Amino acid sequence: MAASEQRLALLNDEPVDSAATDLLGAGRAARQLTELLVASRASTPFTLAVDAGWGMGKSSLMQLVRAELANAPEVHTVWYNAWTSSGADALEGLIKSVLMRFDRRLLRRALHRVSEQRALLRALRALAALVAGPLGAAGLVNELWSNLSVNSQARNEMRDAIRDLAQEWAETADYSPRRMLVVFIDDLDRCSEETVLAVCEAVKVYLDVPGLAFVIGCDRSAMGPGGLLRDLSPAGAAFMEKIFQTSYRIPVADGRGVQEYIEWCARTAGIERLLDAPLVELLAERSARNPRRIKRLVNGFVLEATLNPMWADHPPEAVLRTLLIQYFYADFYRMMTSPPGADSGDVIADFCTYRRVRMLLRASASWSDEEQASVDAFLALRDVAPVPGNWRATLEAVERELPTVFPGMVTDSAFNSLLDGLLGLPRSEELVRRLREGGPAMVTLPQREPEPGTAGVPVRTGVYEAQAGAIEYASTTSRPPAEPFTGHTILWVDDHPENNTALAAWCRSRGATVECAEDSRTADAAIAERTPSLIISDIARGTDDRAGFTHVEALRRDERYTGPVIFYAGRVTPARQDTARALGALGVAAGGDDLTRLIRTALAAPPAPPAHPSAARPR
Repeated sequence: MAASEQRLALLNDEPVDSAATDLLGAGRAARQLTELLVASRASTPFTLAVDAGWGMGKSSLMQLVRAELANAPEVHTVWYNAWTSSGADALEGLIKSVLMRFDRRLLRRALHRVSEQRALLRALRALAALVAGPLGAAGLVNELWSNLSVNSQARNEMRDAIRDLAQEWAETADYSPRRMLVVFIDDLDRCSEETVLAVCEAVKVYLDVPGLAFVIGCDRSAMGPGGLLRDLSPAGAAFMEKIFQTSYRIPVADGRGVQEYIEWCARTAGIERLLDAPLVELLAERSARNPRRIKRLVNGFVLEATLNPMWADHPPEAVLRTLLIQYFYADFYRMMTSPPGADSGDVIADFCTYRRVRMLLRASASWSDEEQASVDAFLALRDVAPVPGNWRATLEAVERELPTVFPGMVTDSAFNSLLDGLLGLPRSEELVRRLREGGPAMVTLPQREPEPGTAGVPVRTGVYEAQAGAIEYASTTSRPPAEPFTGHTILWVDDHPENNTALAAWCRSRGATVECAEDSRTADAAIAERTPSLIISDIARGTDDRAGFTHVEALRRDERYTGPVIFYAGRVTPARQDTARALGALGVAAGGDDLTRLIRTALAAPPAPPAHPSAARPR
């Protein structure tokens, strides 16, 4: 592959920590926040929240502020990553991190004061530690913590002890102004509820003392009533509101800034010549201008182009455009790579023909014989009769028989540019054929922000098994506990059961019994023997593109099965959705996400009563 002729490199995901690496203009905000913090030292204690969503630069801005504060007289900093602790350990870890910044002689003096207030045995232990030799700061902090946290009475005195220590430290500067300690707490919104509350307890109950200021990086919306802390009592919610005196919401970078950032990422990764202006604009728009998403997409391309032997005969641009279609237009990519036997057909040819027919229908000029034949053939293939003199009605009729995503995508200039660029590359037809026939899996990068409280960023590997026609998921976190499917039987009707292997295994792993039938007759025999809890059915079989609908209609009419039904098909069209609804089905699923969601619904609650079969005309 041509990628071997280039030097490709991965981008790191580390936050910006200097002006030299500040590519999105956070430096100006960092300088202003630094000036505000320094000017407010007489107002300590206070807490400032740096508020932004996942991947939007909270850590980078805080690191830049920390770097700026290094030049401010008598300002010291502590960096504490809340994600590294859990529960009560977070409270101890944060308090110890703060104490470690104080001078050893002050720590010794504080330990001596505390020891005088403790019982004789503990006093002798503390004094022995002082006399035994020169303890390091860590040893002094551990001993001080042992004295301050020995029981509830000692904890009640902890804030006063820390206040006296902090005040003494702040006033021992060699010159004016007073010392100030700025404590940066990062990744709070990625922690468990227990850890969040422990950190907030440390900040508000024990460390809310003069001389200390806190800068906390978090997504405030993720920690609100509808997010991580949704189960808090009114008193707990009021306590959380008191933690943050003020917030700074990081603005989304402007269009030009994001484009320059993408260009820098491309240069660093060695793919700058592959990103033309439309692709840069697409990346900026579809990534929601999120720097982390942009980096991960670039890294996904580098890994795919470098390690996947499938691309040996294709240029790097083919890898990039295919990856962008998969990442930003997942529904189209799924149809484009549907395995043999699925009812999706050649979705690329269908889309291109639809785009041309739509343009002709909307045009006022008369058509050539070739154009007329093209429109007639496209409509006839979908059993749509043209409405004379009303192109809008004709277009609406044909769009009911096409994938639901087509009308939106046909007006998406970025998608059309992306697809046309891919089709214009050498051997593009061979590339699509290989994807459909089960070429090596591509990496699907995370498109959603991680759930608050998860350990790490969920990595959606989305291994699309072209042979199996299913999607499996893995993540950096452990798999969720099994769903309560035990005792349920699923009858899966599909003339290509091999396409459903992974999803059937998913159902079995959660306790369900899955029986497979390749035609309606075999399914009827299984239903006569034992009524299933759920039927999952394809729609098209062989040359009959309505076989699944016809079979379920007969089951409903004869009252042989009145339970929940899910249709699983390569394409979801408005006409299919309407027919499924009329048959009382839960819906038409086109991908693993939709199907597993509907299976959970079907096996957790009784389905809605089916409509009368006569209301449905199988399409």
